[in-house]
Amino acid sequence: MADLAEEEMDNPTFRSDTVLSDVHLHCPSKRHLMVRLNAVGQPVFLSYFKLLWSTEDLTSGKHVREITAGKEQQSRSGDELCDKDRSNVKEEGELNSEGVEALLDDDGDLEVVRRPRSASDLQAEDLLRDIVCPVILMKGKEDAFEDEEQECTYSDVVKIEHTMATPLEDVGKQVWRAAFLLADHILFQRDTFRGCCVLELGGGTGITSIIMGAVAKRVYCTDVGEDLLAMCEQNVALNKHLMEPGGGEIKVKELDWLKDEFCTDPEAPYSWSEEEIADLLDHCSVIMAADVFYDDDLTDALFRTLYRITNNLRNSCTVYLALEKRLNFTLRHMDITCEAYSHFRNTLNDLENLQDGKMKYTVEHIKPDFCQFLVYERIEQL
Repeated sequence: MADLAEEEMDNPTFRSDTVLSDVHLHCPSKRHLMVRLNAVGQPVFLSYFKLLWSTEDLTSGKHVREITAGKEQQSRSGDELCDKDRSNVKEEGELNSEGVEALLDDDGDLEVVRRPRSASDLQAEDLLRDIVCPVILMKGKEDAFEDEEQECTYSDVVKIEHTMATPLEDVGKQVWRAAFLLADHILFQRDTFRGCCVLELGGGTGITSIIMGAVAKRVYCTDVGEDLLAMCEQNVALNKHLMEPGGGEIKVKELDWLKDEFCTDPEAPYSWSEEEIADLLDHCSVIMAADVFYDDDLTDALFRTLYRITNNLRNSCTVYLALEKRLNFTLRHMDITCEAYSHFRNTLNDLENLQDGKMKYTVEHIKPDFCQFLVYERIEQL
């Protein structure tokens, strides 16, 4: 059975309704340990995502590391915008999108380094290319992680259990880029969130809540589906070492955008107590959501939930929304469009222009030019 499962993972077959997150494809040397099958038979993987800071940096305010153009560079402080660092890089030589210095001839024309054609030329290590595909390991081969663990300290990684390909209704079980972007912003502005009570809508695997839990006082990480919430709770347990220095707490709860009330059924495993609801409404000052705008009906439901919750909060609240604009060619338009993003923008505009005499919303765009604290590909569509 193990050999059959391994063979199937080496040759995956994706149906027309399969959605694949490509986050793991941008770390080709990383290994992903298949730890189990979930309740619906989907393979669950354990992956390490590199952090460019430590818990000591987070609590002491010391120097943190940054990735610029795909390479690690020293930064004086995570609270600085690092513009000087970026300008220094440009002064030393123009970099392409992969962080490689461009080679120019005497006339200033670009010298293109082509991939070698002969097998003998492949011995040149600086010209080799990594195969961009995840390395799948089966349960029982945990020792394969030993080299990777030796390369980083205990506080250098966030461990996340996740799936790699699911139907659309289960995309919350995967890891998405906008979650990393929001996590970067949290770390960059960590003094803003220190000591806050935070609500995450559509938390998925929990990676953004975990990062927020390292600086905030309490985070309510919410989603729907017992299987997904159990995975999220497991990820919180795997990363307790990130929250312990600051004393942060993460509570995994069910919150269905299609329902008007919190789940308070004591028989439900991730229901809310009356005390927790009161704590949220009395103290919540930050709401966040990442990569949840992919379906028009769900987008409408999220904004209704957002309005309902903010309307009942005791204090004013800041909402952070992160997403990736996904471009698709449609026959209806005979052009490349981003319909999900367009619907999101229209709904956001409706919220900002709402005049009901109860709530006032102001929308501000945050440019994603802040420092990068996690290893992932920050593309222009974020």
